[in-house]
Order: sequence, then C-alpha cells, then structure tokens
Amino acid sequence: MAAQAKATKEVEVTGSAFRILTVCTGNICRSPVAERLIQAALGDEVTVASAGIHAMVGDPIQPDMVALLDKAGLPAGDFVARQVTSADVRDADLVLTLTRQHRAYVVEAEPAALRRTFTLLEFARIVASPGLPSVPPGPVGVRLRALVPVAARHRTRALAEGSDDVPDPYGRGSDEYELAYVLIRDAVDTIARVARGESG
Repeated sequence: MAAQAKATKEVEVTGSAFRILTVCTGNICRSPVAERLIQAALGDEVTVASAGIHAMVGDPIQPDMVALLDKAGLPAGDFVARQVTSADVRDADLVLTLTRQHRAYVVEAEPAALRRTFTLLEFARIVASPGLPSVPPGPVGVRLRALVPVAARHRTRALAEGSDDVPDPYGRGSDEYELAYVLIRDAVDTIARVARGESG
C-alpha cells in the first residue's frame, strides 16, 4: 500500500499524463491504429497522439483500417492525418514508430530522443523479455516512466531482419491491412500488460 501511495504521489508531482507518440509514413494506416489501440488499452493515465514522417495531411484513416477498428469497438472518429514535428517528439515521453526507418527519421531530427524512441514491435519485445529488471509497482504512468530507461539499456538486435517493422499495407489488399493490424494489436497488448504489471 505504501508503494502504491508513493507511486500515486509521483503521478501528482509529475503533473500530466504519460505522453506517447506513434509514428508511421502517411499517418493514415498504422500509426493511427496504434494510437487508438494504446489509448484504449491504457486509458486516461496516458495521452496518445500520432503523426507521419511524410503525412497525407488532412486525410482520414484508410477504410480497411477503419473497418478493423470498428470491429474492435474503436471507431475512427474525426481523425485527420498530420505531419510529425520536432515539438511532437520533444514533448513525448515515449515515441513508438512502426518501422526502423521511421525510428531513424525521428532520431536524426531529434537526437536527444534516442533513448525514448523505439519501434512498436521492438519495445514490446524488450519489455516482455524474461531477464528484464522489474519496475516499481504503481499506476500505469509511473511504471511506463520507469520502463522506458530500462528498455533503452536492454536494446538487442531483432532476431531477423525486418522483424521489428510493421509492413505498410497502404495500397494493398485486405489481408495486408489485417496483418498490420494484428501485429500492432498484439504488440500493444504486450506493452499494456507489462505497463499494468500483469503476468503471463
């Protein structure tokens, strides 16, 4: 109980919710899906936004992804794509990109963001690693603030080339959209489970 009270007090001291930024190319397929799924999984203790490195500014989420979000009970709403900015990256406590190329773009633009920028699949892989040191118990935001530097210290190479990337389904068939969606959903589920301190 004392640890929980201390963690709650830390959230009050830090002020705002933990901020997550998801980044892909056009900000019309992968990153908005990651944004919606993360927000739904982690709730009000996090604030999630998304953007693209070559955004199709003003466009909505692609219809195939809208259908998958609807099926999950997460309507796309009035989403419009936007270009990522340096301020977005600087303001984020954690940047989750959808490929290593996106990660490289973010870090080249804002080198100071290196230790808090990961691909989504990379971050999920790291935080689920059996040997990762535990983080203190507490609310989601407190655990995530502790988890990010731990994850940065335990980066490892992906097991296979491209395995930390979510393939771009844009302009392809429904199977490719579903594959991207499932990869994102499963990674988000893993991150959410660890952030909530759940086992299994």
